[in-house]
Amino acid sequence: MNYSALIVAAGSGTRMNLGYNKVFYRLDGKTILEYSIEQFLNDSECEQIVIVTDLDKYRLHIKHKSEGKIVLCEGGQTRQESVWNGLNAIMSDIVFVHDGARPYIQAKNINDLKIAMKDNKAACLMVPCKDTIKFVKDGVVERTPDRSSLMSAQTPQVFYTDDLISAMKQAMQEGFVASDDASLVERYCDVRIKVVEGSYENIKITTPEDLK
Repeated sequence: MNYSALIVAAGSGTRMNLGYNKVFYRLDGKTILEYSIEQFLNDSECEQIVIVTDLDKYRLHIKHKSEGKIVLCEGGQTRQESVWNGLNAIMSDIVFVHDGARPYIQAKNINDLKIAMKDNKAACLMVPCKDTIKFVKDGVVERTPDRSSLMSAQTPQVFYTDDLISAMKQAMQEGFVASDDASLVERYCDVRIKVVEGSYENIKITTPEDLK
């Protein structure tokens, strides 16, 4: 199954207290971003990798070249705007959207999503919630949902490109901002999103504790 990968890597990383975008932090000699795109670079079915980031910083920190496969796009003011910018460069009918700050994605995760897309129009890596989740309002617990029905969404999330573009357009018209791309497709498209088991190792680097 041929596809494009859209890597969102335009954040400022303020919670990391690095003073620069966390995706350019080095782990064992390679940046977080390089780890995040590695599995896509090695997948022959990935026709194109669109990286949404600060172009000058990318050229400063990323030395390897993959002409013909990597396309660079400037980020937007929000994650959603950054995804939209990247979508405008996508050439494939199917797009994998991945967080640039998730360096531990494995080939198995990508292959499981490709299998899911044989019979579905969208799929999302997810893991069961380990913690009890509370609904809170004004500093007071309102209720506790059944944890057995709760899962944490990860990336990549995979869609037909036209569906995600359509959902993005409608969200922009309404001024709706979602926390992930699957939320937009859930809201605006008549598409069921297939749950694919992810891995607890596929964490998003967000705070300094995530590097320990």
